[in-house]
Amino acid sequence: MSKYTPVALDEFQDVFGSTSTEISSAALGGRIVAVSDEFFAEAYHLLKVEPAPSLKGQFGPKGALFSGWETRRHNPTYDWCIIKLGAPGHIMGFDIDTSHFNGNEAPQASVEALFSAKDDPTVDAAWTEILPKVNLGPSSRHLFQIEKTECSYTHVKLKMYPDGGIARFRVYGLVSPIFPPVTELIDLAHVMSGGRVVFTSDQHFGIGPNLLLPGRGKDMGDGWETRRSRKPGHKDWVIIRLGDAGLLEQVEIDTAHFMGNFPESCILHATYCDETVPSEEDESKWTVILPRTKLGPHRRHFFQLENVHRIPYTHVRLTIFPDGGVKRVRVLGRRHQGHKEIAERVAHEPTVSPYTVSRRLPEVHDIPRMEGNTLVNEATGTITPTYSDRDVPSIPAVPLTPEAFAPFGDVIQGWEDPNGAPKGVKVTSANQGTAHKFHRLSLVKSSYPDSVGDRAVTGISVFRSTPVGAKPGQDWEVKLLERHSYTAQSFIPMGNTRISSLGMEDALEKSGRGYLVIVALNGEDDRPDLNTLRAFIASNAQGITYHTGIWHHPMITLESPIDFACVETQIGTPGEKMDCELVSLEELGGVKSALPSVRVPLF
Repeated sequence: MSKYTPVALDEFQDVFGSTSTEISSAALGGRIVAVSDEFFAEAYHLLKVEPAPSLKGQFGPKGALFSGWETRRHNPTYDWCIIKLGAPGHIMGFDIDTSHFNGNEAPQASVEALFSAKDDPTVDAAWTEILPKVNLGPSSRHLFQIEKTECSYTHVKLKMYPDGGIARFRVYGLVSPIFPPVTELIDLAHVMSGGRVVFTSDQHFGIGPNLLLPGRGKDMGDGWETRRSRKPGHKDWVIIRLGDAGLLEQVEIDTAHFMGNFPESCILHATYCDETVPSEEDESKWTVILPRTKLGPHRRHFFQLENVHRIPYTHVRLTIFPDGGVKRVRVLGRRHQGHKEIAERVAHEPTVSPYTVSRRLPEVHDIPRMEGNTLVNEATGTITPTYSDRDVPSIPAVPLTPEAFAPFGDVIQGWEDPNGAPKGVKVTSANQGTAHKFHRLSLVKSSYPDSVGDRAVTGISVFRSTPVGAKPGQDWEVKLLERHSYTAQSFIPMGNTRISSLGMEDALEKSGRGYLVIVALNGEDDRPDLNTLRAFIASNAQGITYHTGIWHHPMITLESPIDFACVETQIGTPGEKMDCELVSLEELGGVKSALPSVRVPLF
């Protein structure tokens, strides 16, 4: 007989909350595929994310209404329901909830499991009992822990004896990740990659595990939201264990639906640890991979990470200031090459596998660890050299957002929802209510010395920029940068629609959808600091302003030419270094092989 342990409700977080994932959830795609009977209430209610509400006093054609699964009376044996899990996984326990079923609750229940390629394996004979028949009571949650199953399963069968009602049914376990080749960039924090939230400082309004769910959700209820803080210097944080040790590159922090309650700013740390929940007592073991950065309302924020080149991490910690809500966190990287390739699951293997799943979870001793400036793999004994001055990493081009671009300049754009504009941007109705005005997104500034006099003039020019070889899906080598030491410079894409019937044919016949922005801060040697090199993909609905003195690459259009209106102050004399200064990166790096490159994403 299968062994199990009842779990008290106040022990839920310790037993399931920080160690497992609700792999049956409809939020992951869990669904009912077969049911013996659902006369009074349909079985799909079992997998709903929200707790069962009381429908007391409400009646339908068949009787009283309940949010749950309820079958006919007088079954001589049992009723059953087959659930395809949202993600295949190793099962650790259950929550069988009879809330609001009082006098018509199921008296007993059991659970069986199966690994199957079939969507509906009703007639399959290979079901294995993993929870024996247990007693249930009226209107209460029943938590049961079992020893983690050795095999990964795709389906469970809930049986109730002999009939009655169950409000919610939740299966907890560890996701069996479906990993692509190690060379592919993936979201290592995603629940389908085996990522899970193992600690939250506060989850008053929305739980931490929501951060790793698929999609962007439907409202604030399916994000992570903390209570309002009242003390100066307050912060909240969440720790995510990645599905596999990885070489991280970028992070996406999404505040969808959080408009008046998004965090003011955030910081991201990472660590390598063999514990499920790393100790936070030794702060020196945590590395800052995203410095404290402001966040905005109701949008996706994309950031390139730092201190990650050739260093594998197993956990990340997102800290928000002072409180608020975040919808999703995506940690993009590549599984570390030194990790053992995990064998495809063999036990209970069907003829045609519906998933490529692991037979076991990754063991941390398979993953290289840092010792000083080297990587050591305990399993193979190999030592890998790490970053050197001549080993210049390739950097990702991330979607342009005001918060990520703030150290270098301004983003000029409108927002579909005016409430999504960055905090501090004044938005008013204009033109008799036919327009929204987003005020002062960028200012025209210059600082030419007085000796220049009126030779420096502010004006608007047009750049018709053509592609220079950078293509989506490829790396592009950065060979030079320029700066304007005495003026800011704005580029605003223009339309491309010809009106040939009126003879207006000077506009571009076809305009590119986006362009590449490459920037760097000035270093102590008055040359570009390549450690601060960043790349962004801007759409042709976004303009940019480079702040005075910011190093940047000349305009790089992708796919097709783009016309830009350029606002700047300049003297205008050819070769005038006060207007523009160029620097070759080969002169900085010394050898061509050390030139940095930008990975341009497909779009």
